[in-house]
Amino acid sequence: MTAETATYREILTQTNAWQQALDVVSAQSTALGNLYANGDYTHIIFTGCGSTYYLSLAAAALFQELTGMPAHGVPAGELALYPQTAYPKTGRVLLVAVSRSAETTETIQAVKRFQQNKQGEVIIIANYGDPPLASMGAVNLIIPAGQEESVAQTRSFASMYVAATALAVLLAGQNNLLETMQQLPQVGQRLMGQYEEKAKTLGRNLALDRFYFLGGGPRYGLACEVNLKMKEMTLTHSEPFHFLEFRHGPISMVGPTALVTGLLSEVNRAHEAAVLADVRQLGGHTLVIGESDTDVTFASHLPEAIRNVLYLPVPQLMAHYRAVAKGLNPDRPNNLETVVKLAW
Repeated sequence: MTAETATYREILTQTNAWQQALDVVSAQSTALGNLYANGDYTHIIFTGCGSTYYLSLAAAALFQELTGMPAHGVPAGELALYPQTAYPKTGRVLLVAVSRSAETTETIQAVKRFQQNKQGEVIIIANYGDPPLASMGAVNLIIPAGQEESVAQTRSFASMYVAATALAVLLAGQNNLLETMQQLPQVGQRLMGQYEEKAKTLGRNLALDRFYFLGGGPRYGLACEVNLKMKEMTLTHSEPFHFLEFRHGPISMVGPTALVTGLLSEVNRAHEAAVLADVRQLGGHTLVIGESDTDVTFASHLPEAIRNVLYLPVPQLMAHYRAVAKGLNPDRPNNLETVVKLAW
């Protein structure tokens, strides 16, 4: 298997989809602003399945950080089966449903049930404009440049996450940050060129047999997602954790065959870096990703709230190269389909 898989091409071209995501949100900015201003919302819920559930965790944390409104990420299957555990008893909800295909059964059912109960309004984020889901929102943010041949989401996830970030920035009234996000595609392209070799070296190191991904706040959902890429593509033991939670049990698994990847923030850098220092003291390997003085350094000079997509490409490449090194096809992970469709 060569590096020229669909997954590889999709990772390397993802910044084009980032740009389209920004363009789509900008084009719909008036409609989004009016929806939010007139909705009298008290809560926002982001939902999806698999990768897009993890996107929902990351987006909800960022949205609450920027707006102060209570926000949660909930699996679409839970919204469909157990809505009483997720929605508030009073107040109006803005539901943001995220789906690469716009065909995922649980997400469609969650939106249908939400709309039947007249609990609020819906925004859809997807890569395909096919009905029914892509036309079910009061505003539909469709990003065709994120479409993929491969099963595991890389380009699609990143494009939809950029859209969710731009949405949070826009609804927080921080239009200056929305304009600053235009710099992200150029920085992302530079990062992939600069650090692909590092991703290749770590990915091909089959002496490593366990991977852990640590992230806090808005980055925890992203740690979950890059963990999923390693699990799906490479069939390797992989788990995500919040930084400080890693000391509460999981660190017992650390040894010379473990790689712990830290999605390092600036605001809590000292606390997070101390966890990674503990890993190294125990003989484990670390990969530190962040804005400055790290193994993978963004050097973006962008505000922390809007640069989180930059954590994704290098771990995605690492998973790709590990799959190839193990003789696996990263485009077609075991037991998975591109879209989960259920009889409902």
